[in-house]
This record gives sequence, structure tokens and C-alpha cells, in this order.
Amino acid sequence: MAKTPTAKSDAPKTGGIFAPIQPSPELGAIVGNDKLPRSEVISKVWEYIKKNDLQNPENKREIVADEALKKVFGKDRVTMFEMNKHLAGHMKA
Repeated sequence: MAKTPTAKSDAPKTGGIFAPIQPSPELGAIVGNDKLPRSEVISKVWEYIKKNDLQNPENKREIVADEALKKVFGKDRVTMFEMNKHLAGHMKA
């Protein structure tokens, strides 16, 4: 028997990682200053990292910050696992 979609599953996702946040001015320099879902902020940061070739070629899990990312991360290098912790301080609900 086929499952019929419920109103809840058809509704747009708006909470948690999908909740719109306001990037700080430092993060806004990378992802734009409009409110965005957290998931989109993270995607845009990764686009920026890849576009600017900021992954350590010897260890792809490490991000070598340029001047813009140093303002967000507060240091020269972070791992991809640390990145979200640093980004969280630049996102306001």
C-alpha cells in the first residue's frame, strides 16, 4: 500500500539547521548579509573554501584561513570538525 503524504511532511522545514540566522558582519563578508538557513551558510562557506583553494593539500580535513576566514575562525588553521564551532559564534537566530 502506498503511503500518502501528510501535511506535516509537505510543510517547508523551518527549525533547527533550517532556521534562518543572521550572519555576523565577518561571516557576512563570505556568505552575504541576508538571513539564511544554517545549512546554506555552511554550504556557502564550503563553496568559498573550495573556490579559494583553502584546504591543506596534504591534509584535506584542515582549512588554511585567508584574511576573511581568520576574522571568523580567530586563527590561521582549523579542521573541518572545528569549523562549525567557530561558525556558530557568528550566527544569530
